[in-house]
Amino acid sequence: MRTSPLILLLLAPLIGGCESLHFPWQKSSPAAVEATAPAETAALPEAAQQCPPVQEVVCAEPEVKVVERVIERTFEKVVEVPVAKDKLVLGSVEMVAIEPGGLLLESLIDTGAPTSSLSVGGLKPFERDGKEWVRFKVSVGDEDDALSVELPVKRYVRVARPGFDTQRRPVVDMSLTVGEVTHMVEVNLTDRTSLDYRLLVGRNFLKDAAVVDVSRRKVQGQPRPPAPK
Repeated sequence: MRTSPLILLLLAPLIGGCESLHFPWQKSSPAAVEATAPAETAALPEAAQQCPPVQEVVCAEPEVKVVERVIERTFEKVVEVPVAKDKLVLGSVEMVAIEPGGLLLESLIDTGAPTSSLSVGGLKPFERDGKEWVRFKVSVGDEDDALSVELPVKRYVRVARPGFDTQRRPVVDMSLTVGEVTHMVEVNLTDRTSLDYRLLVGRNFLKDAAVVDVSRRKVQGQPRPPAPK
């Protein structure tokens, strides 16, 4: 059996829902239009909730911290080093007795000099018994009171000093006494009249016998040479 097209046209609204059922010859009433308007308006907020409004985001400024830098300074510590009892403590300047001659000289203690050095005047080499000797004068202050000394030459050394010509100096053996310590050491002879000290005591006297405190002067006082035999 065939279904009439008119019947299908009438059944289509029923299948879609009774609320929308109306006939073509019926006009939509204003109440119906007003009823559908709130539904459409209510649907708008729901759609709007799906896409939230754009909000302006303001980033906070980073916090600036001022850090004070403290620099720790390290200071040198002065440590007292014990000195062996059998060693002599000397200052930068000491009174020294020399032999032969028996003179007392204010002398410079120089740890940088390998050998001791004595300022003399009238230095003259000569020969005695086939050996080389040297004659010289030593004085404490006034040349008129200079003491004449003759000693055999042990050897010669060449000494180079900044700003001066190289010197060839004779070396003799002499006895030096500082405090109660007496040593026979090699002494080179030269003209040191332009310097403040006539005698320079080097490492050949200080080695294994004394330590030097450069901040002090004349620690040992007057020298006490051994009594002559």
